[in-house]
Amino acid sequence: MQEYDVIIIGGGSAGLAAAIEAYKNGCEKVLILEREKELGGILLQCIHNGFGLHLFHEELAGPSYAERYLMLLKETKIETKTDTMVIHLSKDKILEYVNPKEGYVKVKGKAIVLAMGCRERTRGAISLPGSRPSGIWTAGTAQRYLNMEGYMVGKRVFILGSGDIGLIMARRMTLEGATVVGVAEIMPYSNGLPRNMKQCLEDFHIPLYLSHTITNLYGKDRLSGVQISQVDERLQAIKGTEKEFDADTLLLSVGLIPENALSLEAGILLNNRTKGPLVTQSYETTVPGIFACGNVLHVHDLVDFVSEEGKKAGYFAAKYCIDNPDLMEETIQEPITVEAAKGIIYVIPNQLYVNKLLEKQDFLFRVNTPLQEATIIIEKDGMLLKTIQKKHLAPSEMEKVTLKKEELEGIRGRLSFRIFAKGETV
Repeated sequence: MQEYDVIIIGGGSAGLAAAIEAYKNGCEKVLILEREKELGGILLQCIHNGFGLHLFHEELAGPSYAERYLMLLKETKIETKTDTMVIHLSKDKILEYVNPKEGYVKVKGKAIVLAMGCRERTRGAISLPGSRPSGIWTAGTAQRYLNMEGYMVGKRVFILGSGDIGLIMARRMTLEGATVVGVAEIMPYSNGLPRNMKQCLEDFHIPLYLSHTITNLYGKDRLSGVQISQVDERLQAIKGTEKEFDADTLLLSVGLIPENALSLEAGILLNNRTKGPLVTQSYETTVPGIFACGNVLHVHDLVDFVSEEGKKAGYFAAKYCIDNPDLMEETIQEPITVEAAKGIIYVIPNQLYVNKLLEKQDFLFRVNTPLQEATIIIEKDGMLLKTIQKKHLAPSEMEKVTLKKEELEGIRGRLSFRIFAKGETV
């Protein structure tokens, strides 16, 4: 059985960044396993601009962003295997994969980096009512068919969900000559980035129906129409508010789920809010030597942030390999819990080891509702540590707070993050 220093599962933006960083930090035997025929991940089908502003300080299309990392990869001796599916992963960091050239192979890594990305929620996941005709797609699948395979998926399109992929596909389908008759969002606010709301819907005069969802589908062989209804505060359809649209295509942009079947098989504990692994400040999961980053950890809104996170995971994976893991102090210490309290969906990292504190520690989080003039409250062991004022917060935009090492020193049990809206008593 061949052994590697670091094995990365996934060759997208997170996996490429992790592999390159692990190699740069002393790991000579690095392996990337990618299930698609090419490296680059979802970036290859994202032909629109908007990538790279943070990392490369210029606006790139998805394939161009991927190409930057592939060029860096060529300067290394990192081994890559595409068209390769990882089928098993154990807590001993032994994994099994299959591909057409080698068949079935078993390898072991001193460290593993999980970078498998996420998948789209389907009509089955949200229990869409009505018949089951053709013409119903997830937005990402439609994007791949159109941008990579060259197939138009429909002429009259309705979109359920205002996630970024759905918004981008509203613009893309319009530019290709289709008519996008509307977008429905079950929440009273959009789940897409403000720039996509402006550039993809408003600029093309595509109507957005907030607090609406689909209540019926029409068509036998092919979709012929959709019915939407307004929902109440419990997200239940309100009778008498129905609207009907002629449409031959429905695109679903109703959320993403981290791909964590392998994580569960390895015995890694998941966060019930992110559906990704629980991680420490070094992006190490609850299984020593297995790290997680990118959309398999939590769903990001910008690929630049995915790459930054992959870079950090690769660095810590390399450090794990070079240091003797059995002598690492954190293996015998209890971690500090990082708690997402009032108004916050989740915080990354989920745990801290105080003996491994960095000079500065970033905390990433999302709020559960849009807020103006809000206050972020950070508490250390139940005592106020810091307050931060924010003019605008939205669920679609990931937020970051940076704390210094001296602010975290002396913590014993819990670090809590909570949000108070304007006018609420803190």
